Amino acid sequence: MTLRAALADAAKRFAFSPTARLDAELLMAHALGIDRNALLLDMDRPVPARFAASVDRRANHEPVAYITGTRGFWTIDLAVGPGALVPRPDSETLLIAAAAHFGTRAPATVLDLGTGPGTLLLAVLDEWPAQGLGVERSPDALHYAVTNAAALGMADRARFARGNWAEAVEARFDLILANPPYIGTGETLPDEVRGHEPASALFAGTDGLDDYRILATQLPRLIAPGGCAAVEIGHTQAVSVAALFAERGLDSVVHRDLGGRDRCLLVTPGGQG
Repeated sequence: MTLRAALADAAKRFAFSPTARLDAELLMAHALGIDRNALLLDMDRPVPARFAASVDRRANHEPVAYITGTRGFWTIDLAVGPGALVPRPDSETLLIAAAAHFGTRAPATVLDLGTGPGTLLLAVLDEWPAQGLGVERSPDALHYAVTNAAALGMADRARFARGNWAEAVEARFDLILANPPYIGTGETLPDEVRGHEPASALFAGTDGLDDYRILATQLPRLIAPGGCAAVEIGHTQAVSVAALFAERGLDSVVHRDLGGRDRCLLVTPGGQG
C-alpha cells in the first residue's frame, strides 16, 4: 500500500472525527519519526509497519495526543498521556486575556490551579520571565507537568505541588490560571473524551459548577494588587460563574475564543476593573 492510500484508508476509519485526515497525517508522521510538514513535502515514503497499530488505537477513539505522546499548545509542545487532560486550543484564550490585562507589564508570579500536564503555567512561563506554582490533585497529571517543565528548561522557574485547588496556598499571585472541570455529569461527550480522558478533569456535578463554587471562595485571597485570574468556562456558563464570583466581591469580564464562544472570565477584585 502506498503512503497516500494508507492515509486515505485511515481517514475513512476515522470518520467519527471532524479532523479525520489531519489525525491520519499526524499518526503517519509520528510513525515515521518526522513532523507533519516533512511528511507533506515527501509523500513517496514507504508506510512504516507501526502505523497500523496507531490506526487501530485511533479507530477505538483514543485521542491522537495519547497515541503520539505529545500535543502542541501556544508556543510549546507538551508530553501527555492517560491520566492527563489533553491541551486544547480554546484554552489559549486565557493567555490572550491575561496578556490584554497586563499590557506592557509582566506578571512576576503565577499560580496555575489544576495544572494538569502543566499546560497553562508552562505556556505563560514561555511568554514571561515569571516564577510559577502549579497545583494538581492527580499524581499522573503531576508527573507529566514535572516532566514537561524539565524538558522545556523551566524546572528552575516552575514548582509543582499536589493539592486540592488552593487549600494549602497562602501567598498572593499576579496571575492566577484555572481550567477547572465544567461538564455536567449528565452531559454527552465524544467517546474519545468520555472513554479516555480523566473524569476528574471533566465533570463537576450535575450543573458543572461545583469547582467554580470552590474557586469563588479562594480567589479573593489569592489575587495580588493589580493582578487577575483567568478562568476557563463552558461556553454557556459565563452568567452563572460570574454570579458566583460576584457574590465574593469579584468582577468578571468575558473573553471569547476564536470560534466566538464565551471561554474565559478575566477576574479582578471588585472596583479594580
